[in-house]
Amino acid sequence: MADSAEPTGTPTQERVPFMQRLLDNPFLLLFIGVTIPTVLYLVWGIMELVQIPVAPR
Repeated sequence: MADSAEPTGTPTQERVPFMQRLLDNPFLLLFIGVTIPTVLYLVWGIMELVQIPVAPR
């Protein structure tokens, strides 16, 4: 007797969710963890430099 809970035929490929693929890749996490703070600090520094008033002559 075959159990009705068991799948019959060939197994189907389930699509792995994007967030699971992202969190399973340590090198991508390392890249993101280094890149995002670097970009944020660069933008913050540029914003600070733009806010400095021009010296009078």
